[in-house]
Amino acid sequence: MGTSPFGNLFRETTDADTAAAVDAAWDGGVRYFDTAPHYGLGLGEKRLGAGLRDRPRDEYVISTKVGRLLVPTPENAGQLDDDGFVVPAEYRRQWDFSRDGILRSVEESLGRLGLDRVDVLYLHDPDEHWDAASTTGISTLIELRDQGVVRAIGAGMNQSAMLARFVAECDVDLMMLAGRYTLLDQSAQDDLLPLALERGVGIVAAGVYNSGLLSRAVVPDDAHYDYRAAPRELVERARAIAAACERYGVTLPDVAVQFPLRHPAVVNAVLGARNESQAVGGLERYEATVPADLWAELEESGYIRPVS
Repeated sequence: MGTSPFGNLFRETTDADTAAAVDAAWDGGVRYFDTAPHYGLGLGEKRLGAGLRDRPRDEYVISTKVGRLLVPTPENAGQLDDDGFVVPAEYRRQWDFSRDGILRSVEESLGRLGLDRVDVLYLHDPDEHWDAASTTGISTLIELRDQGVVRAIGAGMNQSAMLARFVAECDVDLMMLAGRYTLLDQSAQDDLLPLALERGVGIVAAGVYNSGLLSRAVVPDDAHYDYRAAPRELVERARAIAAACERYGVTLPDVAVQFPLRHPAVVNAVLGARNESQAVGGLERYEATVPADLWAELEESGYIRPVS
C-alpha cells in the first residue's frame, strides 16, 4: 500500500478514511506499507503510523524516504502547500542528502510514525542531486543498514536511468520505480530492469496507473499522466488497451497492476489508496487473472514489449 493519498494528495481525505484503508489492506493480506515525509508534509506518515499502531510490528514491512527535510514555517500556516497536497504550509521541503540531514529525517519520520524502526529507506527523488545522493546519501544508508537500523536501502524515483546508475555503482538492495514500467511506458526495460536482475536488486513498481490514466476501466477525457493533463495520443492509446482488456473480461486497471509483476526483477507493486474502497479495489486488481492471450495480443499490437 502506498500512502501519498494519506497526505491529501490533490484533495482532502479524513483520518477515518485512511484508518479504514489500512484496516482493509491488512485484512486482505497487505504487509508492505510505503510512505514519505513529502506526502502531505508529514501527514501521510502520521496517518499510516496511526493505522498500524495496534498491529504486531514484526508482521509488516514499512518503508519511508529521505532527502527532503521538513523545515518549520509557522508564518505560512494560513496558506496551503504548493506541491500538490491539500495541507497547511506549516513546513517547507528542503533538499538534504547529507549524513546529518538523513539522520535527522529518519528520527523525525520515526516520531511521526510512532515507531522505533523502519525496514526500508529510499533516497527520494534525487534527480538533481546525484553527487550528494550517491556519496553521503548512500554511505549514510549503508551505515544504518550495517547497524541494523534498517534492513534494506535504495532510491525511489520517477526515472529509470539514474536508478540504473545507483544499481551499477552503489551497494543497494531495492529500487522503487514510479511510472517507468507500465502499460504506457516500458523504458525501464532498456536500462534498469536487466541490470537489477543481473545484480540481484529488487524492483518495487510504483505509479502503475501513470498518475491516473490507467486507473479506470473507462478512460475519461480529463485523465492525468505524470501528474499533468494526459496528452491526447496517450488517452487514445489507453482506450485502445482498455478495449482489448474488455474483450478478455478484465479491466484496464486490472492489467495495469498485473503488467509490472510479470517481470522477474519486480518483487512488489505499490498501490496507493485513500479509503477502504480504494484499498479493496487494489486488492482485487492484484488478485486478478489476466489471460495469456491478452498479453499476446498486446505484444502483437505493439502496446507492450515482451518480457526480457
